Amino acid sequence: MKYLFIVQGEGRGHLTQALALAQMLRKAGHEVAEVLVGKNPNRVLPRFFEEKVGCPLRTFDSPSFDYGKSGKKGRLTKTIIANTTPRRLARWSKSVTTIVRRIEKTEPDVVVNFYEILTGVASLMYRFKTPVVSIGHQFLIEHPDYQHRSTTDQGQFALRLNNTLCSLGTTKTLALSFYPLKDFYRERMAVVPPLLRQELFELEPRNEGYLLGYVLNPAYADELKTWHRKHPGQDIHLFWDKRDAPETLEPEPGFVLHKLDDKRFLEMMASCAGYATTAGFESVCEAMWLGKPTLMIPAHLEQQINAEDAVGIGAGVVAREFDLDKLLDSIPHYKADTEAFRKWVSRGEELFVRHLTTLV
Repeated sequence: MKYLFIVQGEGRGHLTQALALAQMLRKAGHEVAEVLVGKNPNRVLPRFFEEKVGCPLRTFDSPSFDYGKSGKKGRLTKTIIANTTPRRLARWSKSVTTIVRRIEKTEPDVVVNFYEILTGVASLMYRFKTPVVSIGHQFLIEHPDYQHRSTTDQGQFALRLNNTLCSLGTTKTLALSFYPLKDFYRERMAVVPPLLRQELFELEPRNEGYLLGYVLNPAYADELKTWHRKHPGQDIHLFWDKRDAPETLEPEPGFVLHKLDDKRFLEMMASCAGYATTAGFESVCEAMWLGKPTLMIPAHLEQQINAEDAVGIGAGVVAREFDLDKLLDSIPHYKADTEAFRKWVSRGEELFVRHLTTLV
């Protein structure tokens, strides 16, 4: 079968999901013909994705969170306002046209949507004949057995609305989950393991004492630098997404900033003592696979859901800022069931290939 991927390009999570699924489908003898990535025009697509996607790659402008002057927390109302101005709407219209034309040109058997909202908009406007499968952890909030729903009513409404918009015209939804749940047939939802890349499974966890961080928004680096100055004996390695940054920068001894490199990131995660992140689903799952305690500082609603879910299974702790004291204090009490998680993840390849080749 032939597949076309459409990927939300904010951060690395959906991008690594796409790489993992492409590996699985190609191994099973299928073709990923093209990948479309929706991205903020102010961000650069990570080099690792361009190098490893293995097929033609195109980008289009897509809505993204408004983080304000602080560059840290996503602001819901400002995000809606910023993305619905006449100029932005005209830009999204061009992107929708790009999506439709590439589907018509490529003629895939299945479109796989990695939580890109403009895929849903395009499906609503043009009524695709091609089946669409939507993938994301956020869809799990619709499941009747999902337990972690402590966000505000406003947050619940916004996330459900986003889920609806992303999945318009969807034939089947694949809800990524830290743990198994029964499929929810009424909503055409199958619960599946996280999409993790083969490179992760080849790593051997060890502890070299340093703390590892990953931040999408460079403003968080200042918080970590401030903490490090109070704790100069604790080495920190931070991966960030600053556009004009060098590959490696050490502004002070023991505090090292790395340009995002997926292979290097996984290798360093395997060796760290603990991990701090804004709670992207994939990197929390990678930390769980490697048995690494995690500090999560959600930057927006999607990440808040990820963090609540992870805390519920003992994978880490949540904070409002990058206070690594909280991470260090949590390490002796880490209680995630790594063995059960690995067993669940190991079922992924069989489940994904089955669901993507049997759309009934």
